[in-house]
Parts: sequence; structure tokens; C-alpha cells
Amino acid sequence: MRNPAGVTTIYGMSVGSQTQSVTDPARAKILAAFFADGRLTGVPAKLSKRMIVLDQVAQAFEPGVRYPEQEVNEILRRFHDDYAALRRYLIDGSFLTRSESMYWRSGGSVEA
Repeated sequence: MRNPAGVTTIYGMSVGSQTQSVTDPARAKILAAFFADGRLTGVPAKLSKRMIVLDQVAQAFEPGVRYPEQEVNEILRRFHDDYAALRRYLIDGSFLTRSESMYWRSGGSVEA
């Protein structure tokens, strides 16, 4: 569903309009398949789908803000019980960067 600002919303989550070679309907379909009631139901095995899902999760972190590990875990627990694996996927996918137990968003789409 698109709101007046042109932002796609799925299950109450805003979906950024910037994607890498994935159309909005295709992105929406992937997100709908892996999210239910705002929670991640599983992590896609296919890398291209996983990157779309991780991009959505990364939106929970504000660019330029540094987060202690405990806060990252709390935010990720809202999406999935295995927050440690999700955190690792975000770091491996270059959505989050870590140094000395502090994390910050380093990738993902940004709404203009």
C-alpha cells in the first residue's frame, strides 16, 4: 500500500523506495513473505531476498547514531528471537558496523 508520500507500507512497516534492481511490487512481495505482524518469520536462503529483508530490518537504526550492543539486541529482538544471528547477518551484509561493542548503521536504503 502506498501512502500520499509515496512510501510503501507493509504490516505497518515503511518500505523505502530505493532498491537495487528490485521493483516496489517485487520488494513488497518478498517482505510480505518473510514478515508477519512486524516480525521476521524466517531469514531467506537466497542472498538477493535476504538483502531486501535485512535492508528492512536496518531501517530500525538511525544513520549516524551509535548503539551499545544491548540496545542493538533489544531492537533486533523485536524482529526475531535469534537476535544474535540477525545481528551477524546485518554486520556481514554491511548494514551495521561494529567497533568496541558499539554499533552503527553503515548501509541500507535511506528515504529521500
